Amino acid sequence: MSTEQSTPARRRLGRRSAADDGPRATFRQLLPYLLEHRGVLSVVIVLSILGAAASLAQPLLVSQVIDIVGKGGTLGGLVWALILLVVVSGLISGYQHYLLQRTGEGVVLSSRRRLVGRMLRLPISEFDTRRTGDLVSRVGSDTTLLRAVLTQGLVEAIGGALTFIGALIAMLVIDPVLLGLTVLVIAVSIVVVTLLSGRIRVASQKAQAKVGDLAASVERAISSVRTIRASNATEHEIAAVEEDAKGAWQMGIKVAKISALVVPVAGIAMQVSFLVVLGVGGFRVASGAITVANLVAFILFLFMMILPLGQAFGALTAVNSALGALGRIQEIIDLPAEDQFDREIAPLGMTVGAANEGLAPESPAIEFVGVHFSYPDSTAQHEATPATEAPSAGRAVLEAFEGADTVAEAEVAAGQGPESADVPRRSGVLHGIDFAAPRGKRTALVGPSGAGKSTILALIERFYDPTAGEVRFGGLDVRTLDRTALRAQIGYVEQDAPVLAGSLRDNLTLAAPDATDAECVDVLHAVNLTEVLERNELGLSAPVGEDGIMLSGGERQRLAIARALLAAPPVLLLDESTSSLDGRNEQLMREAIDAVAVDRTLIVIAHRLSTVVDSDQIVVIDHGEVVGTGTHSELVASTPLYRDLAKHQLLV
Repeated sequence: MSTEQSTPARRRLGRRSAADDGPRATFRQLLPYLLEHRGVLSVVIVLSILGAAASLAQPLLVSQVIDIVGKGGTLGGLVWALILLVVVSGLISGYQHYLLQRTGEGVVLSSRRRLVGRMLRLPISEFDTRRTGDLVSRVGSDTTLLRAVLTQGLVEAIGGALTFIGALIAMLVIDPVLLGLTVLVIAVSIVVVTLLSGRIRVASQKAQAKVGDLAASVERAISSVRTIRASNATEHEIAAVEEDAKGAWQMGIKVAKISALVVPVAGIAMQVSFLVVLGVGGFRVASGAITVANLVAFILFLFMMILPLGQAFGALTAVNSALGALGRIQEIIDLPAEDQFDREIAPLGMTVGAANEGLAPESPAIEFVGVHFSYPDSTAQHEATPATEAPSAGRAVLEAFEGADTVAEAEVAAGQGPESADVPRRSGVLHGIDFAAPRGKRTALVGPSGAGKSTILALIERFYDPTAGEVRFGGLDVRTLDRTALRAQIGYVEQDAPVLAGSLRDNLTLAAPDATDAECVDVLHAVNLTEVLERNELGLSAPVGEDGIMLSGGERQRLAIARALLAAPPVLLLDESTSSLDGRNEQLMREAIDAVAVDRTLIVIAHRLSTVVDSDQIVVIDHGEVVGTGTHSELVASTPLYRDLAKHQLLV
């Protein structure tokens, strides 16, 4: 199979059909973005009314000028009044345009604030199943289409409506017959535009979805460019991106075709109306039914009536395009934030202290009690859950929680706990995990790859909540604690040790924004990053590159550890934190961790036996279950899996 044939199929595996069944926004959902700027829009509407009045006065003055000239009279101040009206109308139009452009940018800004504010608070499971490039496209591309609502005639159409009505009344007074013919032509054009507008909204939504696909493809290719080059797959990836670019182009052409049918309608209506008025009006002038001055005034009013009609058609097109993009924006905004239902489960939302020493000093720092966990179904993750509705499983727990003493009891009452018929579910990741991490001690998690070790740390951080059972922090179920306060007590070094684009200082102060430069330098020395600090004259301001590309793998990992250590939390979670270090730097890192581990609780995942052998407690995980707990010597004697791993000197 050729690249062109195989690439689209490969790239679309698991891809959501957003273009076909995505949500569609309504005008009511667009209103809040506009009403945020109601003050400026009120001024614009007033200017539109004044502009309409100035425009409607012009044909009347022209008619009087023609009558006076025809009778041989003097014009006096009529000409100057006409010039003044034209100038005032132009000034009003220019200032109105500026206000609309400014407000349009304000609408884009507010939509981006809402979208980013919601996006960065979504549950982690949403990011597991959504494409980064598509999310970026919604912020960058979709939001810009909202600007067109204001800059392409919606608000101007309000003033245009007054001009339209005023011109209609004046034309009715001048000649009802000519007006009837004109209205007939305009009615046909309105019907055509109305039929086409719905197709524009659907096509625009599909076009934006295709742009999202393209952004996701480009982000994927750029972020993995070294792997792509090394795999000699450059042409393959170019073909894949070009395929998505072609899809976006095709949908853009479709929108253009539909818009091309709408745009000429106003022009055609104007030309046909003008020809009809000119022909029939000339006959009526010849018959004495109306005067030449009346015919000229009628034609001027006709032009004034058609212009707002064109604005209305343009506004309709812009609004439907914006609603297509707004549907993709609202899809994210309507998703519940990760903490949206926390207060319903635990109304108090207790703020935690240093591992809750004051609340339950005798309890372990971290404890897992009968924890089962399954990652959410990937298909379900794509469905937008309205922000006003909790997931059905969550509702069941909420309802049962009122009569239970603990969250675990509520789960059992709701049919989700470990005592229910559905648990344990062997298809899950964790199955009845039980262990405790004592305060101020080091607990190591070891086991084969895929055993569920990283998932355990994710549950402690509340990136996910257990399917059943409890994760306790200082003796309290973490679901009863405020998330922000909980995470402030935990330092977490992820498996891939991500480094953010920016400077060394930016990365270090992410979790400790008030840290001084001296503290930053000290923590870099502690993790053996003195060389990185000194090799660039910018010091802490030295850039690290996109994803820390200017640092080695070991340096990125040590910087991530330094970031966690700078925040000085009472609990440290280190996920395979020394896997990228050579022997010398690993030893230095172990010494640094040992130094900061005094009176702190550490939970460590590591590949190397040397990293965990001195731990106070080692928990062996296999296939989502605890198969052994104890010290190194105890586990060598009691747990075959650990003995085998220790024999090979490598904990995979």
